Amino acid sequence: MYDFTPQPGLSKPELYTELLEAACAITDGEPDGVANMANCAALLAEFLPDLNWAGFYRMVDGMLVLGPFAGRPACIRIAPGQGVCGAAAATGETQLVPDVHAFPGHIACDAASRSELVVPVKRNGAVIAVIDLDSPLLARFDAEDATGIEALAAALADRI
Repeated sequence: MYDFTPQPGLSKPELYTELLEAACAITDGEPDGVANMANCAALLAEFLPDLNWAGFYRMVDGMLVLGPFAGRPACIRIAPGQGVCGAAAATGETQLVPDVHAFPGHIACDAASRSELVVPVKRNGAVIAVIDLDSPLLARFDAEDATGIEALAAALADRI
């Protein structure tokens, strides 16, 4: 059994360091990418406060397809360029959206979501997945969150 519980009172960079260490420990040596995404989605939900959705979309035949997640049921397929996840997939760049209702073409899978952070996972320069975090709070995510999730995405690139 794994027990990865973040220490109370950590700064945001310290929290992301612990999250990354937990993700690397739980995925070390496991060849099944879906299992690794599932455990990492659970870690994201456990470690990060004020989320209503945390998970992965996988690039399959040119479309983002829902992967393991923690949260309410979600959109199953997203075309590159559509919504926040599709923008991250199409550009290969992190999307930090303080107000999803101000994002052109936002896809509202959960009406409670108000802000979103989407980070592409790249292998050999190609987007193979995105990590998607949603929050019911406006402006929940900042540059420190983006940096932390980008480090996670880099660590997972060869494990999912």
